Amino acid sequence: MDRASGLSVRARLTLSYAGFLMLAGVLLLAAVWVFLLRYVPDQALMITGSMDAPHHGVFPVRSNLLRVFAPRAAAVFAFLLAFGLAGGWILAGRMLAPMTRIADAARLASAGSLSHRVRLPGRRDEFRALADAFDEMLARLETHVAEQQRFAANASHELRTPLATSKALLDVARSDPHHDARRVLDRLHAVNSRAIDLTEALLLLSRAGQRSFTREPVDLSLLAEEAVETLVPLAEQRGVTVETEGDVTPTAGSHALLLQLTTNLVHNAIVHNLPERGSVRVGTGVRPGTVLLTVENTGEELTAQAASTLAEPFRRGAERVHADHAGVGLGLAIVRSIAQAHDGTLTLTPRPGGGLRVTVELPATELKGRIRTPARTRDESGRPRGA
Repeated sequence: MDRASGLSVRARLTLSYAGFLMLAGVLLLAAVWVFLLRYVPDQALMITGSMDAPHHGVFPVRSNLLRVFAPRAAAVFAFLLAFGLAGGWILAGRMLAPMTRIADAARLASAGSLSHRVRLPGRRDEFRALADAFDEMLARLETHVAEQQRFAANASHELRTPLATSKALLDVARSDPHHDARRVLDRLHAVNSRAIDLTEALLLLSRAGQRSFTREPVDLSLLAEEAVETLVPLAEQRGVTVETEGDVTPTAGSHALLLQLTTNLVHNAIVHNLPERGSVRVGTGVRPGTVLLTVENTGEELTAQAASTLAEPFRRGAERVHADHAGVGLGLAIVRSIAQAHDGTLTLTPRPGGGLRVTVELPATELKGRIRTPARTRDESGRPRGA
């Protein structure tokens, strides 16, 4: 919106300083003049001559005092005005110097340079707090933009692969009329299914990042049960034992997104497990102010550095790329995005002896009538063990 230009902040501060100084001078001179009027008479009797022949005369005192005082007071006012303007301009410039640095940094950021920082020196005051907050904002923006650029590049690469594969299959089928059409259709179906899964995962990741959902009461322990029930056939196929245990874990958020979070974690734990006789443990718990969802699985040994990168988009270990149900590399990235959208955290920790421990911590909410959920274990056939 276009606005009329006006005086700068520095000019307004200068005029304010000078005006305040002039007002103080007026009050001081007024006090001096009132004092003089109170103790100085209008007229004074002056006696001149000798003691033998004195001469008496009456002289005006106040009028003479005013005639002498007025020009000197005007000179003082002129000096105060000049001094106030000059000193106010210098003081305003020193006071607004941090704002100039912040404005320069903002202009650089608007031009695309997010690496610049204000780094205001000196003790912590209001300007220092503003500059530090601006630097923190720039750091977060720089990290976010870098992540978005990396994500866009990875997504473009992942989407280009199925499209290029489909084009190659169609070119082969068109150049060779005797090619097995059924085989081409099967491969095209598989490639397109992967592209659709990737697109849906990208849309889900975007939805979670925008926080465009309605919060409602959710029990993570029930979501864990539902996710395990859904993935029992996959666990049977891969010979993985799934165990669930924990308390009622009340939180608030999107039921659909939190169910997707839980399903992704359980699916990831089942797929990236030992070739045979693997196990998965799903647990829920309550801490003061927070609730926990923990998913542990056996598997190959991981370093702490490798485990910390698994939640990055399209990050897959070498052993995961060619595995069945390998997914599109967004499972844990979606989990982290959903957790952050619910003001929670995601922690990935390698288990001693191999495998991964994933912990999601979310804010807790009040829920009346706590009911303890008994531990249940499911074997390879999907039947529950224990009461």
